[in-house]
Formats: sequence, structure tokens, C-alpha cells
Amino acid sequence: MTILLPGLLDTDAIRKDFPILDRVVHDGKKLVYLDNAATSQKPRQVLDVLNAHYERHNANVHRGVHVLAEEATALYEGARDKVAAFVNAPSRDEVIFTKNASESLNLVANMLAWADEPYRVDHDTEIVITEMEHHSNIVPWQLLAQRSGAKLKWFGLTDDGRLDLSNIEEIITEKTKVVSFVLVSNILGTVNPVEAIVRRAQEVGALVVIDASQAAPHMPLDVQALQADFVAFTGHKMCGPDGIGVLWGRQELLEDLPPFLGGGEMIETVSMHSSTYAPAPHKFEAGTPPIAQAVGLGAAVDYLTSIGMENIARHEHAITEYAIRRLQEVPDLRIIGPTTAEDRGAAVSFTLGDIHPHDVGQVLDEQGIAVRVGHHCARPVCLRYGIPATTRASFYLYSTPGEVDALIEGLEHVRNFFG
Repeated sequence: MTILLPGLLDTDAIRKDFPILDRVVHDGKKLVYLDNAATSQKPRQVLDVLNAHYERHNANVHRGVHVLAEEATALYEGARDKVAAFVNAPSRDEVIFTKNASESLNLVANMLAWADEPYRVDHDTEIVITEMEHHSNIVPWQLLAQRSGAKLKWFGLTDDGRLDLSNIEEIITEKTKVVSFVLVSNILGTVNPVEAIVRRAQEVGALVVIDASQAAPHMPLDVQALQADFVAFTGHKMCGPDGIGVLWGRQELLEDLPPFLGGGEMIETVSMHSSTYAPAPHKFEAGTPPIAQAVGLGAAVDYLTSIGMENIARHEHAITEYAIRRLQEVPDLRIIGPTTAEDRGAAVSFTLGDIHPHDVGQVLDEQGIAVRVGHHCARPVCLRYGIPATTRASFYLYSTPGEVDALIEGLEHVRNFFG
């Protein structure tokens, strides 16, 4: 039976762009891919661009004068233009390519460790994060606090999976140097109140870093509207290849802050006594960059833009609303995080009675249903809610109501299997 929900995309047409979605697994069962928060699948439009790059344009960028080098450079820098437009960056030179969002966040933490005043983090300063962060937005700040002597503070969580901002003026103080938080939680699905946090950070002169890894693939992302100082996200979650991440930073900060990595391409002049550095973004892209990956990300941006990020967000909202409604019909199932589709993303985590999430995931896999199990690199969230792990279903532009129904049927099979 075809289920019609308001706001859905033409998934029949979209799914034809993704070869892997035609796969059958485990004795002929059709693949139901619900692990998009971990990584998205790739459309032919991206796969073809990657293949063409390696077949026809493969060369190192920037330094060569031969035709392949010039073509590769144009494609690589063209991808930077596409990403800048995608996030509404004021300047293409504010877009730095990294290997993933984790490296982007580590880059910022290390810049601040080595910075001069007024940006330097030291023993008289504070760093603020939240309890719902991915480990990639916890560990770099823990390392910075340990090495600098700064105090690490964080916002806690409410029982329904939201940030507790009731003590925001006590958490973000005049000593706060940086506030780093996730825009959309990868485990709870929560969309955080950016405006309130940014407003308080600006009142005390703190820098704002936003992890947009679970936002950039799913909704319009406007770095100017966010009013953050740095925004990080990754390519493989937004139909792009592995090995490519993005850090957007305000131009004046990129000019003032020191580089994280040293090597080729990020220099202006080098002698045996000292070196001077190239302007951003090359200042922060030492060595051979992820060339093909950036080109592939540019193709992914083209693909998502052609569909429209507003349309993708509307589709995912409808799918998530339907999924939450169906999941709430399953006996003994507990959703960890907001239980409405408002102000939340397309990842829904849950527990199922006393059945361990790993067992849930394995039985679902036997039905051809791919979900994620574990603490999702967000162990403090699991500790907060007193659970060892969760099962997570996460949706994207090609997800269908029928796949939600398959998940519900699979969970009924899990319940029967474990009695």
C-alpha cells in the first residue's frame, strides 16, 4: 500500500539515482537503509564525477602548469565556490577543506591553543560545550582544557532531550572564550536554539563554534544567519564521498589565528630560520588536499541544490513525524529524545524493553533493515538517561513511509524472537 504524506519528495525518481538502494541482502531481502546519520548513500551524479576525475583530470593542484594540473585545480577550487554558495559564505576564502568534521573541530581547538590575545585559551578562561555533543565536539575541547588549564563547562539535558538553558548566564560567563555546540544532535535528533546561545556568547565576547554535521545534509544552512564564528560539517553525510570535511570561519579570524598543520602549499616563503604563511584558506590546507573528494563534494552540493534543501527538510519532517507516530505504537519502546517532529532532525533513537540494542540491530539486519546501534559517539547522553546504548533509525531524502513500516514490522519480529 502506498502511503501519501504531505511534503514528500518523488522518492521513486530520487531512488533511481542511488544504485545501492536496489541491493538485496540476506536471502533476497530488499535493503532498507536507515543509517543515514552515520553516512548517506551516493547518487550516480557523484559517482560519475569521481570516476571522471580519476580517469581524465587526476593531478596535484595549484603548482603544476600542465593541462591536467590546471584542470584539477579548477575543479578543486570550483568545489570551494559551490560549498561557499551552499552555506551562504560571504567569501569563498572562508571555506577550508579538511578530511572530516572531526578534523575541522580539532583545527579550531588547536588554533585557539596557539593563538595570541584576545583569542588565546589559557588557565584563566573557560570553554563551554553541551552534554549532547558527539565525541568529536567533546574530546578536542577536553584536550585543550587539559593542555591550557582552562575550565571545561557544559549545558545539561532535560528529560525530554533538550538543552537545559535555565542557567545560561552561569555557564557562559565573562571568562568564557569559546562556546561549541551541535546544531542537530546525532543521537537525540534535537535541533538546538542557536539564537539564544549565540546571543549570550556575544554578550561576553566568546567565540561560537557550531557542529553542523547533522544539519548540512538535511536543511538549509546559512552561516551568516547563524552568526557563528566557525561552522564544521562533513561530506559523506550529504551524498558526498568519504575523506572530505569543511570548516567555515569568519575571514578576520582566519587571518588572525595561527595555522594548525605545517607543510607544502600553506606557506608564502620558507627559509631555514623562519616561514611566512599563505592567506586563508590555503594557510590551513597543508600538503596535498583531498582533491577528488572535494570535487565529489561539489557534485553532491549540485545534486542537493537541484532538489532544494527546503524540499529535503520538508520531506524528512514528514517521514520523521510518521516514524515517531508508528514507533510509539510498538509496546515497550522508548524514544530517547524529543517525541514530536517539531524542532528535531531525522534521527530517532530508542530502546525496546530489556532487549539490548545490539540484539535489536542484528535481528533487524536479518530482515534487510540497516540501523545503527551503540552510543553513537555520544556516550554522555546514554549516561544521562541511564541506558547502555540505543537503536537509531535515521532518514534522508530517499527514505519512504514503506521503509518506516518495514522497520515497525521488523521490531515486531524482534519482540517475537526474544519472547
